[in-house]
Amino acid sequence: MSIVTLVSGGLDSTLVACLAKEEGVQQYPLFVDYGQRARERELAACRSAMARLGLPDPQVAELSGYGRLIRSGLTDTGLRVIEDAFTPGRNMLFLLTAAAHAIQMNADAVSIGLLHEDTSLFPDQTTAFLVDAEQMIERCMGRRIRVLAPLSVFHKHEVVELARSKGISGTYSCHLGGAMPCMDCISCNEFKFKEN
Repeated sequence: MSIVTLVSGGLDSTLVACLAKEEGVQQYPLFVDYGQRARERELAACRSAMARLGLPDPQVAELSGYGRLIRSGLTDTGLRVIEDAFTPGRNMLFLLTAAAHAIQMNADAVSIGLLHEDTSLFPDQTTAFLVDAEQMIERCMGRRIRVLAPLSVFHKHEVVELARSKGISGTYSCHLGGAMPCMDCISCNEFKFKEN
């Protein structure tokens, strides 16, 4: 089996890549530049994480025009990073791009780092979305490309614990793209939980 792994430099996608490597799955890491404010730090963290895992340097899908057209707090410094965080179609863009790349690489699946549905804030973070996306991809591509979300059974505190046990470090998850996490965006807020 081979997969296109969507990697962002964040903890979730790095853990997905790590788990797939442990299973001996051939991977084609893919970073999507959708015009996000945090692009530079995300990509640097992504390249570093893939190197530490002994995986290939990620291919970069240069789709920054998406963020200029589909403005949100993640892509536009003039919008609020929390209240305007929803970026319509973002996860479908990721999956469609990854699936097209999978066709080119003759891969069987794409993998995305979505967590348990209980944590979803937007419609493109649900199980129903993943099922529909897989069907749409098959319709678009003319063959089945599985859509995998191996962390969909986990909550963030479980992901953090598992990543720690795997020795994963140096990831970057802040939507603002600053040198230090803002501790205020949705991504940073996911890490605000009480540890047992």
